[in-house]
This record gives sequence, C-alpha cells and structure tokens, in this order.
Amino acid sequence: MSYDFLLDLALILLSTKLFGLLTKKFKMPQVVGALVAGLVLGPACLGLLTETDFITKLSEVGVIILMFTAGLETDIRELKRTGKASFVVALIGVIVPLIGGFAVAYFFNHEGISDATASIVLQNVFIGVILTATSVSITVETLKEMGKLNTRSGNTILGAAIIDDILGIVALTVITSLADTSVNIGIVLLKIVLFFVIAGGSGYFIYLLFNKFQAKYHKDMRRFVILSFVFCLLLSYGAERFFGVADITGAFIAGLIISNTERTPYIAARFETLSYTLLSPIFFASIGIKVVLPDMTPSIILFSVLLVVIAILTKIVGCGLGAKLCRFSTQESVQIGTGMVSRGEVALIVATKGAALGLMSSVFFGPIIIMVVITTIAAPILLKLAFRHDVPSPGDEPPDSPLKSYELLQNETPGK
Repeated sequence: MSYDFLLDLALILLSTKLFGLLTKKFKMPQVVGALVAGLVLGPACLGLLTETDFITKLSEVGVIILMFTAGLETDIRELKRTGKASFVVALIGVIVPLIGGFAVAYFFNHEGISDATASIVLQNVFIGVILTATSVSITVETLKEMGKLNTRSGNTILGAAIIDDILGIVALTVITSLADTSVNIGIVLLKIVLFFVIAGGSGYFIYLLFNKFQAKYHKDMRRFVILSFVFCLLLSYGAERFFGVADITGAFIAGLIISNTERTPYIAARFETLSYTLLSPIFFASIGIKVVLPDMTPSIILFSVLLVVIAILTKIVGCGLGAKLCRFSTQESVQIGTGMVSRGEVALIVATKGAALGLMSSVFFGPIIIMVVITTIAAPILLKLAFRHDVPSPGDEPPDSPLKSYELLQNETPGK
C-alpha cells in the first residue's frame, strides 16, 4: 500500500493556506488562493500533484459538505421570498449564455477542424449549453468568507443556482437526445419532478424526527451531527444515482431541511470545522490540479479569449437583467450576475459527456478548460468588487468570528 496520499494531503493543506493568506493580503477572497495553489502544484505548472482517485473522491465529499452547510445557513423565508426572482434570474441566465456560446462557436467551428460526429449546428449549440452551467460552490465559499451568504442577493444566487442546475440538465438532455435517440426527454423530466417530491416528503419526515429527538436529548448533541450527515449523504446519493440531479443539489436541500431544526447552529459549527480544516481546501485545490493545458493554435487561442469574455459577460448580463426585471437594485443585480459567473467542475462534466457523444470536437476541449479556470478564479474577485460598497445588514457577521464559535461550542463538555 502506498502512503503518498498523506504527502499529497499535507502539500494541499499547506499550499492552500499559504496562497490563501497571500491573496488575503491583496484583499482578495482566500478561495482564490486555494484555486491558484492547485494550479501551481498541478500538471499545469510544477507537476508536484496529479489527480488521483483519492483526491477526486475526497473533493466530491468536500463540495457536498460545502453545499450542505450553505443550506444550513440559508434563511428559508428569505429564499421563499426570492423564489420567483431566482427562477427569472436562472432562466435568463441560461438563455443568454446559450445564445452567446452558439454565436462564438458559429464563427470558429467548421467541418475542416471538427472531429465530432454530430452536425455542426448541434456542436455549436452544445458549446452554448456548456456556458449555461454554473458552479455555485465557489460563490458560496466567497459569500461565506465575506459574511454575505444570508443576504437578499446571496439567497437569490443560491436559489437561481439550483434552478440553473435543473435547466442545465434539461438543456443537456434535449441536445443529447438529438444526438442519441436512446435518451428520453420525458423520462428525464419525470425523474427531476419525482426527486423534488420525494426530497420534500422525506424532508418533512426527517424534520419531525429531528424535533422529536431534540426534545429528549439536551446534553450530547453530537448524535445530531452524525444523523444530519447521514441524511445529507443519502439525499446526495439518491439525487445523483436515481434521478440524474446533481449530488450538490441534494446536499443543499438536506441542509435546508435541517436548518429548520433547533440544533442548527451547533450542527453548522461542527460541519464548518470539518470543511475548513480538510475538505474545502482539497476540493478547491482539486479544480486546479485537474487542469492540463493542451497545445493551442493561434485560431484556438483567439477562440479561447472570446469564449472567456462571452462566458463572463453573458452570465453577468443575463442574470443581472433577470434580477433587474424583478426590481432588484443595480448593485444587487451586478452582485447576482457575478455570483453566477463561475463554471467550475460543472462545465467540465458537461463538456466530457458531450465529447463522449460526439457533440464537441477535441480541439475545443483546451479552450473549455481555460474558460473554466479563468471564470472560476475571476468569480470570487468580481464578487468581492461587487459587494465592495454594500451596506452591512444587521444579520451580516464577519467570517471566523471567535465569539460566535465559542458561544456555539461552550455548552458541550468533553466525553458527553
């Protein structure tokens, strides 16, 4: 048995912290440092770390915990109030990037360079589908770091990201069904609806069960942490395995359900510790470690530049326009738009699935990787700028508050 994974963990944790402190000195979110650490240590730069099955699986648990804690810290009443706005933001935030991605692919993709089997039109549409993806995990960590997760803009971003995930699945299903006749759109849509029905039913049962147990036990609260984690993992597994919905969507909904219970602050504090010390650094570093840049021609470099510009602008404009239509202020609209910019691992997964079905030429995989890297790093920086002149609300709390952590944990006696 090889113990190299221990060295990998040590390098990841040390480098993400050092780079995080460095970016903090430049008044940028620390998550940018973690992403850069993965890039520097990975194959794209020094090559000290490579993607392993251990890192991949641990990073997946990391993003699940991240989204679960986001659900725990979300105000459901505020999320309900922004529900309509979230839908409009997500809808326009999918349509505009879809058109933008198709347009930029139209001018570069042709029979001479494409090795994909699908028609050129479908290939161009698929580039647009890739741009519709949103990786909200980067945004969640940035908002938490700034103490802005539980704001009107933050809740709208979270709601829109969940709806964006569903719309993205529908868009991907429609285009893959045109390339693969074995895909049934109706069944996919039915599975999505069934997931939310079952998640709601099981969630109500878990909510009642938690309240019943919490009324009995007031000392040893660690059992509630374990039970909530089990529920999170089961809902994440069921979402991905049986319904074709992203596991992080299941994790977020699990967090929302638990957030209604009495012990939420204690549970959230425990998961924050686990996420901060181990899982989140591994997840963010793993994004950079995955990057392997291929050889690029001048034409593909130009395509990459335009793709990055279109990817950033279409999300800011599309989601921002949706927010503005729902009577958000201009500042809030920009905040919501920038919160949806990051494509992260979601876009890479979509691109990989499309390439396997002959929907994307291999020559465009390099530009997609570049777009993912730049939008992932740019998103937290843009968010910081967007919230720069934001007036703090009474509910906003600075991250890593020692007083808050002490108040949450002081009632637990070791050994109970």
